[in-house]
Amino acid sequence: MPDLPTPQDAAEAALFSECWDAVLSYADLCTAGSTAATELATEAFSRGMHEVRDAEATVRGAGRRPVRLPRIPLLLTAVRAMASEWEVDGLGHRLDPDLRLWLNSDKAARYTGPPLQRPIALRGLRDLQAADAELLWMAEVEALPPGVVARRLGLDPATVGDELAEVRGLFRDRSHRNHLDTPMDAQCRSYARLLDAVTRSTSGETPNDLSRHLARCVECAEAAACLRLHGGGLPAALSGGVIGWGGLAYLERRRRAAEVRLGAGRPAALEGGPTDPDAHKAKVVRNGLLVAAVLVSALALAVSMMPGDDMDGHVAKPGVATTAEGLPVSNPGAGVPAATSRAPSSAKSSQATAANPSESTEAKNPDPEPQGTTSAGVGEPEPGESAAPSCTVEYTLVKQWPDGFQGAVTVTTAQALDDWQVVWSFKDGQKVTQMWDASFTQSGTKVTATAADYNQSVPANGSLSLGFLASWQSKNTPAYDFSLNGHECAKS
Repeated sequence: MPDLPTPQDAAEAALFSECWDAVLSYADLCTAGSTAATELATEAFSRGMHEVRDAEATVRGAGRRPVRLPRIPLLLTAVRAMASEWEVDGLGHRLDPDLRLWLNSDKAARYTGPPLQRPIALRGLRDLQAADAELLWMAEVEALPPGVVARRLGLDPATVGDELAEVRGLFRDRSHRNHLDTPMDAQCRSYARLLDAVTRSTSGETPNDLSRHLARCVECAEAAACLRLHGGGLPAALSGGVIGWGGLAYLERRRRAAEVRLGAGRPAALEGGPTDPDAHKAKVVRNGLLVAAVLVSALALAVSMMPGDDMDGHVAKPGVATTAEGLPVSNPGAGVPAATSRAPSSAKSSQATAANPSESTEAKNPDPEPQGTTSAGVGEPEPGESAAPSCTVEYTLVKQWPDGFQGAVTVTTAQALDDWQVVWSFKDGQKVTQMWDASFTQSGTKVTATAADYNQSVPANGSLSLGFLASWQSKNTPAYDFSLNGHECAKS
């Protein structure tokens, strides 16, 4: 039996997946089509991860801390740098037109010019210890709840809030020092002390003369955003100052994507609030094994970028799936030639065959009207259906976007189960690409979902649930012909 990943391995795999999802999200903002977004993300991710590993190897040998950005913002700047190379190499037509204008302006030059003239937020984040910078970025920009941040970074959930408050203060101190070190004219220098005092105050009042100055001076306004820790402006200051073009749009995407990935509607569990102890314990086990599944995909992608592999961009490039708001959905397997849907943890575990996403179009389609959460029927029962079915099923379309969707299946069983297998069919060629709380295989239109090791047992009159991501093309008719362990289920 293969060894299960350690908690440290699981946390690293989850962070690895988070990095890829962030890169894909920003690359989609930077490009003029979903195919270009995937190619830009793949090239930037490969380069950025090599830079991360090289830096970590260097500091291990020298016994000092890395002088670099945290992983996610470092990878995002790799996307921006790769986009700049595309522009120089004659591939600018594949980029967003507004980004092309920005890349050829003085604004872009600030990020590669003299260090003392770079944005305050960028300099302040680099000045923090690596662990502190990771914590600040994950909590403020990636918008992850404290409990999730603690799991990602291996911190104590009970103290992560206090640590975050302390890191905010450290970031402010570094930003204040960097602001004073920045070459500035006499007028900006005359406002420096007042700016420090005003941003420390919780009243939110700014003298009129300083307010007028901040409206005219970009550098002082950026410094004010980094120094003012109250009022909720720090995430925007970080995203805009570190990423540059598209920083605010990226911030909004990450906030919405966090709701999709982490499951809006379960705030108590995500925030570490009061929950039923047994349910909480089961959720912890489930999350650990789900992350273990991600580890397989993460390691596969890491191996694909090892020295000796093809580093010229000849990597499988699946299409970019987005939510109804235009957000790329977390898909750790994207860019991996072969991935499993779940880590093998017992003799009967089987590898999931990841279906290829549908061919994405080069031109971005407008976002459809938000679908919300809707429950769809599961098709008409067959003529021979029993009058007293042993199970009922609810099929839910959670989200839908131009070439993909998120679905959920809940089955209620009248009998106790020691193991389970749920089978259903699609009418319109939909292909499942990712599944949680179960492993899956798909043969043609038929999907087979098998219980995970941690949720095999279901009590009588109890329910089992699973979720999945899938692609669709012309139509997305609800799934039908559900069965549980070979017995047909009636729709609820």
